Amino acid sequence: MTLAPREKIVAIIGAGPAGLIAAQKLSGIENLQLHVFDQKPSVARKFLIAGRGGLNLTHSEPLTHFTEKYAENAERFSAFLKRFSPEDMMNWAAALGISVFKGSSGRIFPDGLKATPLLRAWLKELERAQVQFHLRHRWLKTGDDQTLVFSTQDNPALAFKADAILYAMGGASYPHLGAIGDWIDPLRSAGINIAPLSPSNCGFQTGWSDHFISRFEGAPLKNIRLSHENRRIAGDLVITKSGLEGGALYALSKPLREQLSRGSVPIILLDLKPEMAAPQLAGALSAPRGKISLSNFLRKKLKFSPIQTALLHEFAAKEKMTDPEKLGKTVKALPIPLQAINGIERAISSAGGVKFKNLNNQLMIKNLPGQFVAGEMLDWEAPTGGYLLQGCFATGVVAAEGIARYLDPAGR
Repeated sequence: MTLAPREKIVAIIGAGPAGLIAAQKLSGIENLQLHVFDQKPSVARKFLIAGRGGLNLTHSEPLTHFTEKYAENAERFSAFLKRFSPEDMMNWAAALGISVFKGSSGRIFPDGLKATPLLRAWLKELERAQVQFHLRHRWLKTGDDQTLVFSTQDNPALAFKADAILYAMGGASYPHLGAIGDWIDPLRSAGINIAPLSPSNCGFQTGWSDHFISRFEGAPLKNIRLSHENRRIAGDLVITKSGLEGGALYALSKPLREQLSRGSVPIILLDLKPEMAAPQLAGALSAPRGKISLSNFLRKKLKFSPIQTALLHEFAAKEKMTDPEKLGKTVKALPIPLQAINGIERAISSAGGVKFKNLNNQLMIKNLPGQFVAGEMLDWEAPTGGYLLQGCFATGVVAAEGIARYLDPAGR
C-alpha cells in the first residue's frame, strides 16, 4: 500500500502584503497547510492605510528605469521583478475582479482608488484556498527544531511546529499598525546580521517662523520641483508644523538622511515656477513695480500664491528680493536647509533590516534552513509611487517559491 504524503505546514508570520501574497502563491500546492499569524486583531492594516491616498499599486515605466529606484539593490530587484513584475501585479488585481488604470504620472491604481474592495476580494480568495489565520499572536522566538513560540491572550508561550517559516513582520514605521521591529533581537541572537532600522519616505524639519506656520500649516505645494545633489524630482509637498512632507521629498529621503547622519545640513533647492525658465522670470520681474507691494507684484507677474511669496520671505536673502535677476534665480532654486529628519514612527516605510548576505537567492536564511524573510524586514528601500508595494509583493513571491522548492526539492 502506498501512503499519501504527509501534509507539510508553513507558518507565515505577518499578514501584510508580503505575507499574504506568499500565502496565495503557496495555496495551490497539494498537501500543504498554510498558517498566517499576526499580532494585530485584523490583517493588512498598513495596506489599508496606504489605500486612503489612492493605493498606488505599481508603476508603468519600463523595468530598466523601475529597478533603478532600488538604488544599490537594483540588480537584486531586477531578478525579483522577473518573478513578480508590474504586469503580474496588474493581472493579480484583475484576477480578483479589480480593474486598474494608469494615472497621468504613470502610476497604476485600482478603480475606485480604494484598498478595501481589493483586500476583501483577496481575503475571500485566501479563505477559499483554506489559508488559516491566527490573529492576536505575537511572535517571540523560534526554536532549533522550527517550533515557533507566540504570546496570545490565553497563552504566554504558545508553541507551533512548522516545516517552513516565512518572516514578513514589516519594518518599524507606523508602529500603531503592528510593525514595531521587535523581531530584531531574536533574529540577531540567531546569528543574523541586521542593519539598523531608520526612517524612509519621511518628512524633514525646517524650523519655520511662528508667523509662517500659523498661516500655512497643512497647506499643499503643488507642481513644484526639488533638487539635491544633481537629482531633480517633480511632485507635491505639504507644509507640516515642523517642516515638509510629500512625494517629491520622499524620493530624496535616502541621500538626505545619509547627509544628516554625517553631521552635515542638507539643503534642498525648491523651484517655485518649474514651468518658467530663469530668463523668463527675470524678464517678467524687470517690469517697473512702482508702489505695488512685492506680494502683489509677484501675484500679478508670476501668479504667485501667498504661500509661494511667504516661502521667499522665509528663506531668501533680502538683497535678492529687489534685484530682478537674482530674484528670478531664487524663485527657480530657493535654498531650504533641513535641520533634522522626522522620527521613524511617522515615516511611510523604514530602511534597514535583515542583510541580504544572510540569505540565498530564494530569501532563505543560510544558517537556518527552511526559514525565509520577505517584505520590509529586508534591508532595502524604495520611494513611494508603486515601487515600495511592488517590492514587498515581489519578495513575498520569491520567498514563496523558495519555500515550495525547499519542501519539495524534486519539484513533484
